[in-house]
Amino acid sequence: MKRSSYRRYLVPGVAALALTLSACGAGNEDSGSDADVPAGTEELSGTLNGAGASSQESVQNVWRANFQGSAPDVTVNYDPVGSGGGREQFIEGGVAFAGSDAYLDDDEGQLTDATERCSGTSPIEIPAYVAPIAIAYNLEGVDDLQLSATTISGIFNNEITTWNDPAIAADNPDAELPSDTINPVYRGDASGTSENFTEYLAAVGEWPHEPSDEWPATGEAATGTSGVIEVVGGTAGSIGYADGAQVEEAGLSTVSVAVGDEFVAPTPEAAGAILTASTPVEGRDEVDLAVDIDHTTTEAGVYPIVLASYLIACQTYEDQEQADLVKGYLSYILSEDGQEAGANDAGAAPLPEDLRSQAADIVDAITVG
Repeated sequence: MKRSSYRRYLVPGVAALALTLSACGAGNEDSGSDADVPAGTEELSGTLNGAGASSQESVQNVWRANFQGSAPDVTVNYDPVGSGGGREQFIEGGVAFAGSDAYLDDDEGQLTDATERCSGTSPIEIPAYVAPIAIAYNLEGVDDLQLSATTISGIFNNEITTWNDPAIAADNPDAELPSDTINPVYRGDASGTSENFTEYLAAVGEWPHEPSDEWPATGEAATGTSGVIEVVGGTAGSIGYADGAQVEEAGLSTVSVAVGDEFVAPTPEAAGAILTASTPVEGRDEVDLAVDIDHTTTEAGVYPIVLASYLIACQTYEDQEQADLVKGYLSYILSEDGQEAGANDAGAAPLPEDLRSQAADIVDAITVG
């Protein structure tokens, strides 16, 4: 079981949000003035800094453009250093919020350290971006590839090393598979995407390693989501895992994954459907909406490899400006307009309505300590 479903509470708290100033979002700037932002947004001013998951980069570009179009005196910076780097910077107090593709792990002391950073109060974790982790590949002449969990595990553990291996052929009886060597590409930096992907492999495949945000096997390392996409797209015979929206934007081919008796493609709708089959993380504070994803589901139409990317923050801020900025921006992200924009322009799966409502109630209670 892995991190993604939601806690059924309506509680006070605070949250933070990730936004990027990447040039690739510049094309969306003009749409901001039409965004249905929360009341009072246009009166906000100041700078909000965050860091974290590179998988959020595309959707944060969309949200930034819309929000800042209505709040021209606000600057929200988001450094896509990866989930591990974002959590570390947040815990050390270097940024006001973090984006993370995995919730804080108390076994590693992250939750305890974050509580200390937040003046002894439990940190808030809100899933703001749910998306498929797509398995992208570059194989000339093979446009529709489907793979079972066992085959995927064998490929990424370097046990299946050629594209015409019998296991791949069995999953694709109508494909003309070449004898080319497989080049598995993985995240070389600490990554919540790696953690979610290895959680899936451990749950349903013959994967001999413990789930981790550090890649445990061999292959070709790449830095960040963009790095994986660049290597796969530029190297024939490669296969890698990355955020589905960015894979689609790059025009790469993707694998349909076996679920029960069918193969399911990595669409936002199929990824979002897994939330209803998953459960809240046990023992968490009421302001913590972290969840455990059920990768073993056999429900029709559900894509089993997903990331639920979180926004992590403290419940209160010492500075009024920071509290107002966090509350305003997160409120937009969780609004119907924000969710629709993320889905239409960045391939994010809209949050289920009850989860969106719970998260909005948490954000609405942001306070100054």
